[in-house]
Amino acid sequence: MGKARAARKWAAAAALGGGGAGLLGGTVIAILFAEAMLAKRTIGEPVGQAPDADGLYGDGPGDPISFAVLGDSTACGLGVDTAEETPGALLAAGLASLSDRPVQLSVAAFSGAETQHLEDQVDQALAVEPDVALVIIGANDVTHRTLPSDSVRLLVEGVRRLREAGCQVVVGTCPDLGTVEPLAFPLRQLARMWSRRLAAAQTIAVVENGARTVSLGSLLGPEFAAAPRELFGPDRFHPSAAGYASAAVALLPSIAAAIGYWPEDEDADTPLGEGQILPISYAAVRAARSAGTEVAATDVAGHERGPRGRWALLRRHPHRQVELREKTS
Repeated sequence: MGKARAARKWAAAAALGGGGAGLLGGTVIAILFAEAMLAKRTIGEPVGQAPDADGLYGDGPGDPISFAVLGDSTACGLGVDTAEETPGALLAAGLASLSDRPVQLSVAAFSGAETQHLEDQVDQALAVEPDVALVIIGANDVTHRTLPSDSVRLLVEGVRRLREAGCQVVVGTCPDLGTVEPLAFPLRQLARMWSRRLAAAQTIAVVENGARTVSLGSLLGPEFAAAPRELFGPDRFHPSAAGYASAAVALLPSIAAAIGYWPEDEDADTPLGEGQILPISYAAVRAARSAGTEVAATDVAGHERGPRGRWALLRRHPHRQVELREKTS
């Protein structure tokens, strides 16, 4: 089955409430679940909690931007020593600099969260009336026997609720779990296939519902493959402080752009090559293979859809030096 077709079917199964188990085949499902249990024993349970990063960042004029972070241990920054090293704090400090406004950060994410926990996190986030939200979730679904269609459906429900409340949403798609060192063959290959297809299905469903995605890929860049000891934390599963900083660099432009604080003309000279605008299913698969790629809805000649579905724009935002504003309260 083609990768785009598989991702499209997972997304369609989520929209229709289908199970989706047959899209990989029963034998592969059984192997993956068995190996996932072995991987969980190898990696072990997460130790400790992420630092509390909630608070106000920056002191510019105007009302604070309300920024919510939802998801799992990667979203909340498990494994670092200080709040300033968490992705939420890094992104809030960067957004405060780009906008020249204070940013109120509220982190609903917690370690071990699966997509089934997103509903409660959305409840928590909506209480602070967020202007923009980052969601990173799905990795634990891969190792906890959650069917991909169920995972995508629950993600879409959360995204819809946030969008209906007027919140802009950026989803960091499921990381490529084939990069995790403790995973052995055949789990590494199966985890890579499963997580990439889940990431693609997340992209299709999320973009169709008015949000944008950023591919976390191999946790945001070839640096992880080149220096895993430096960019993975002590458990060889969660990112280190340097790893979270690498992720924040890739996510910040999309979060800022979602609320109008990233100059779009800077992206004009950063092409992805031929085929920047593709049908969403093809764009989603391409993004899943290329860390740091944003996917957002677009139109072609005034039409949102073509013969193969929704049009989507792939974009790689150029990196900028951004002064991080300090936490003020």
